[in-house]
This record gives sequence, structure tokens and C-alpha cells, in this order.
Amino acid sequence: MLRRSLILGSAAALLSSSVRAQSTEPALRLVLATATPGGSFPAFGQALAEAVQTVDPGLTLVQRPSKGSQENLGLLRAGTVDLALVQGEYADDALAAGAGLTVVAPVSASPGLFVVLADSPIRRVADLRGKRVALGTHASGLTVMGRSVLRGSSVDPERDIVPILLDRAGDGALMVLDGRADALWGAGTGWPGFHTLADGPAGARFFGPAPDAIAPILALHPSLKRVTVPAGAFKGQTASIDTVGSWSFILARAGIDAAAVTRLVRAMDRGSAALAQRYPSGGDANPRNLVASAAPDWLHPASAAYLREIGALP
Repeated sequence: MLRRSLILGSAAALLSSSVRAQSTEPALRLVLATATPGGSFPAFGQALAEAVQTVDPGLTLVQRPSKGSQENLGLLRAGTVDLALVQGEYADDALAAGAGLTVVAPVSASPGLFVVLADSPIRRVADLRGKRVALGTHASGLTVMGRSVLRGSSVDPERDIVPILLDRAGDGALMVLDGRADALWGAGTGWPGFHTLADGPAGARFFGPAPDAIAPILALHPSLKRVTVPAGAFKGQTASIDTVGSWSFILARAGIDAAAVTRLVRAMDRGSAALAQRYPSGGDANPRNLVASAAPDWLHPASAAYLREIGALP
């Protein structure tokens, strides 16, 4: 009993010491640009803000709504925000161009899919010809990816379909439900629009490009990767779906404080389980995934240093 009491006492002392050390860290407020309401970026941003506070209560991520990846890059370059969520194709181009932007952490692999109501006659990309397709918002990297998938599938996104561009990402699912759109393009197993349709009374059917179209799509767009959505990712989805996707990232403005980046990355690593509970693909956002998803010279020095410290990066 005495030994057990000593062990419990030591554990309590360590926990108390950890809490005191955590509480003495100064408050840190970082502004994170996301996207329009109803999309995956705002949902991820909210989940991330909550998850990091479970391990670092003094760290506050303030979400700044935007029109999406394109505007987010402008906000970063202007120094208006500290951090921004940027979809893969936009991120790759911006990072290759320099301008002082760097990758702080990953977001997700974002598999791209089309979705229709379960009783729709549309079953493949070729069936979208002549149909009304909600492709995403005007400045979203998701919309760029959708156009890439259509072109790689020999479907002209301007002439072969009736493209619908949205002011708010959340409107797309509603347009499919009320008949204003025949199909919706989106990305990510946590994308709210997907779940709005899959969980609705009518049900939904998901599909990606045809198997023989994936290689041509990847050849045209090196930033895209082959991705498989496992069966059961959505209600009623009984088989896995092969498609393409691209990693989205948390990018930082030039000149951001290195200590702030270290603190965020550390909190994301330690809060990974909490993020996975709050967001379906939240496990992808563990900073350790940067090793496989981002070029080493794109990483913020503080992110790279943290990964070396924990043995994830040589």
C-alpha cells in the first residue's frame, strides 16, 4: 500500500508540475485563414483550434473566413494573417515560386470525389456531360482540382458540363438536395457537404475518375496523388473508391515568429488524438506526416527542427 501511495503521489506531482509549466506559458494568438462557411477548411480550423487547446490552453487559433486558397495566399503575402489553409495545387505553385511562404503542418490528403443522390442515374464522370455540377467556390483550390479531374477524364469543365460556382461552399449540397444541381464535387472524408448528402434521407452515391483516367490525370498534374477512400468512409458506401487527391497544408507568412511555429507544431503533435476525434481525417494533420507529404525545403525551419528533435526527420 505504501509503495502504491508513493507511486500515485509521484504521478500526481508530475501531472501538477506539467500543468503548472503549461499554464506559465504566455498567451499566444495566431490568426488562421480558412474558407467560406460550410466547407472542409472552416470545419478543420475549428477542430484544430479546439484540439490544440486541450494540450496548450494558452494557444488560441482565431479563424478568419475567406474565399479559399487563392485569397488565403494573398492574405499571407500581405501579412494580414499568420497562417492559412491552402489546397495542394495552389500550395505547390506558391511554394515553388518562393515569396517567403513555408509549410508549418499538413492538413489532409483530401481525396476528390463526385457525389450524387442515391437514386441518380449518374454513375461515372462520363455521365456528367450536359449535367449541372457544383464545382466549388470561385477561389477554391478544390475547384481547380475538380476541373483537373474533368479534363483528365476527357470532359471539358466549361463546355461539356454546366459548371456551378458557389459563393459559399456549404450551398453545393443544398443545391443537389433541392434539384438545382445534379452532382457535387468535393474533397476529403471530413468534407461537410459529403456528409450532408450521405446522411440525408435520400442517401448518396460517390465516385471518382474511371480507373484508366487516373494515370493521365496524374501525368497532367504532378501535385495530385493516387488516393483510395476506404469502404465505410460515408454512410451507405460499401466499396472502396480509387481517386486522386492532393495534400493541403497550413502555410505561414514570411517573418512569423519561430517560437510560435514550434509551439503550434508541438501542440498539433501532442493533440493529434484530440483532432482525430473532432475531424474525420484529423489524423492526417499530425506534423510527422510532413516527412512524406512536403518537400524538405518547403518546411518552416521551426517545423523541420521539431521533426528532427522527435526523430521523425533525419
